[in-house]
Amino acid sequence: MRAGMEIQIIAVIIAVACALPGTFLVLRKMSMISDSITHTILLGIVLAFFLTRDLSSPLLVAGAAFTGLVTVWLTETVAKTRLVSEDSAIGIVFPLLFSVAIILITRYAGSVHLDTDSVLLGELAFAPFDRMIVFGRDIGAKAIYTSGFLLLLNSTLILVFYKELKLASFDPLLSAVLGFSPVLIHYGLMALVSVTAVGAFQAVGSVLVVAFMIGPPVTAWLLTDQLKNMLLLSAGFGALSGILGYQAASLFDVSIAGSMAVTTGMLFLMAFLFSPRQGLVGIFIRRKRQHTSTGGTPKGAGWENRRRII
Repeated sequence: MRAGMEIQIIAVIIAVACALPGTFLVLRKMSMISDSITHTILLGIVLAFFLTRDLSSPLLVAGAAFTGLVTVWLTETVAKTRLVSEDSAIGIVFPLLFSVAIILITRYAGSVHLDTDSVLLGELAFAPFDRMIVFGRDIGAKAIYTSGFLLLLNSTLILVFYKELKLASFDPLLSAVLGFSPVLIHYGLMALVSVTAVGAFQAVGSVLVVAFMIGPPVTAWLLTDQLKNMLLLSAGFGALSGILGYQAASLFDVSIAGSMAVTTGMLFLMAFLFSPRQGLVGIFIRRKRQHTSTGGTPKGAGWENRRRII
């Protein structure tokens, strides 16, 4: 019972910590960069480990964050050439850096506990076994405190730089005119995403980090037009995904991380279908009412409606 409660606490904290910066990724239409970063930071961890030979060294986090920034820079550099699209650039940079990390692990760190499956999928069920001991007293799972620090860091930075993040996300040109640096804000956000990813995937894996970072914000985006509400809803949907996902995993005896990721998808599907203003069901009903009130769809109107739905 205690382990189950700790797993849910860890999942909720990590989900909220991921959803907060993920909201700005969704607004900036950079959702896929989170998938790229959560994989390529493994290269930074590996390289930092080769320097320190210590898996608990804080330099591993620094190396991972730096690699995340390099990933973003390489992706944007390739995309700016206009020879390939941005999604194609992600498709080139992300597999390249991640594969280099895998090769280095298998070739030079085969005897070290750098498990690539654990990095990808995580295993929340094992998180309660890694305890935080202070003065000989067990004060709970270590992941609760590391993820709690992560949530505190993200919440504080977003609160302090809320105006700058909002302005740079919606109008980068106006942000520059007012004296804010869109580039600095952009790479600051990417650094925060990188630190969040490396701080979270040890417990939940990179796949669930992406699910928590993008799923709740996208769901919230369908339900509100205000940034503050979107942040709050994103945090709420992330926490709900963690709790419901764990309950479903316990009920059906399946992967905890997989169940939580599925739950984020199901919550999005419900919003996608039943959102009052943007849900497909609501759009369909309004179109039917319009069709009935006008006695038919005017020529060309059907195409415009279809464009809005797409």
